[in-house]
Amino acid sequence: MFKDLKPIVYGGREVWPLVEGGKGVSATNHASSGAWAAAGGIGTVSAVNADSYDPEGRIIPQVYKSLTRKERQQELIQYGIEGAVAQVERAHEIADGRGAININVLWEMGGAQPILHGTLERTRGKVAGVTCGAGMPYKLSEIAASYGVHYLPIISSGRAFRALWKRSYSKTAEWLGAVVYEDPWLAGGHNGLSNAEDPKKPQDPYPRVKELRDVMREGGIADSVPIVMAGGVWNLDEWDNWIDNPELGQIAFQFGTRPLLTQESPIPPEWKARLMTLDEGDILLHRFSPTGFYSSAVRTPFLRWLEARSERQIAYTPHEVGDHAFQLDVGIGTKKNYWVTKGDLQHAREWYGAGFTNAMKTPDDTLVFVTPADEKIIRKDQADCMGCLSHCAFSSWAENEKNSTGRLADPRSFCIQKTLQDIAHGGPVDNNLMFAGHAAFRFKQDPFYSNGFVPTVKQLVDRILTGA
Repeated sequence: MFKDLKPIVYGGREVWPLVEGGKGVSATNHASSGAWAAAGGIGTVSAVNADSYDPEGRIIPQVYKSLTRKERQQELIQYGIEGAVAQVERAHEIADGRGAININVLWEMGGAQPILHGTLERTRGKVAGVTCGAGMPYKLSEIAASYGVHYLPIISSGRAFRALWKRSYSKTAEWLGAVVYEDPWLAGGHNGLSNAEDPKKPQDPYPRVKELRDVMREGGIADSVPIVMAGGVWNLDEWDNWIDNPELGQIAFQFGTRPLLTQESPIPPEWKARLMTLDEGDILLHRFSPTGFYSSAVRTPFLRWLEARSERQIAYTPHEVGDHAFQLDVGIGTKKNYWVTKGDLQHAREWYGAGFTNAMKTPDDTLVFVTPADEKIIRKDQADCMGCLSHCAFSSWAENEKNSTGRLADPRSFCIQKTLQDIAHGGPVDNNLMFAGHAAFRFKQDPFYSNGFVPTVKQLVDRILTGA
């Protein structure tokens, strides 16, 4: 049995220090977050391309009609605002004055700032705070404070928080609701691994969180401002030495993966069923995301397809240089010269013979070999880009004067908007990206889920609080 968990004051009321993680495109919505708040915790509505509804309550498909990416992004922003507002209003009604409701955005999502402004303007009094990661959200504090709501930056190191604090957050210190430490090796979705950290060598979160608290103390931030531990949290008895620990100050716990498997969770039945079959190691920390960040997802056939595509890759030079003394004779047209090593020439011929007959250039002076059908899909997805990210490696879109990253579109990546929308709305799990934290294999091992039991959110929160 773990130490008694005590309520904290957040958003002007007492709540359990239990936070529902906000999960991307429609993987959390009003039903799950409203229920989490109603159980006394902090529910989190995903404001990333959230669903909106027609007068009959049916989900409005996000169809893009404009011809240019810039115009399509304006459509995306409007969808984003309408969806987030609809989700907050419904979650607020379900919570009925209990717990608290946050919204979650990704700083590197397309139109993050106008979506935040548009949502917070229309949901005054219903949102307690904004959690935000996937980048360095310097303006988050300013935006949140202007609407009288807390801000909760998501970071993965004390160093990252120090930079945010010194540059902007110290100016609106009174609205800092919490700091979310998202473990870059354990959390699902996009992760904040730095270039100095090895994705294959996880670090103990305790000293990293202790360092974060030290940085917060340097800035004069009270220990009563919680650090939210996110990533790898399953049972609280495993975190007993974190609770009421004077080294760490106030700690709250975020649950992102476990709320996926609840009655109120909006993810489709196939996704829920797959969660119960996972084994340890079935979650892959990879770098295929068009954001450029590492991310963690279930190693579905879709993800294995991306792995295989990246492996069918060779480096080239435009002229004969050193070992690149052999002219490529398969997979490319006749107008350009591609010089490769002898070994890579043999690989390319083998892939060509296996049906991977089309070579696509990457921004890193390599060629990846794909089937003609795959190239057609890749080209179409790139052309259909709607600017869902502030900058996208897959399509070369960027929110700047030229609307371009200035780099070649990368065929090793994928359209993240397309696959996340599809899996969230019933598309086949095997054909899509399926985000999950690295503890997801525990669904299969935890007796709480025996015989396929799927709890309500209230049952899950009670289980977390009592350990029974």
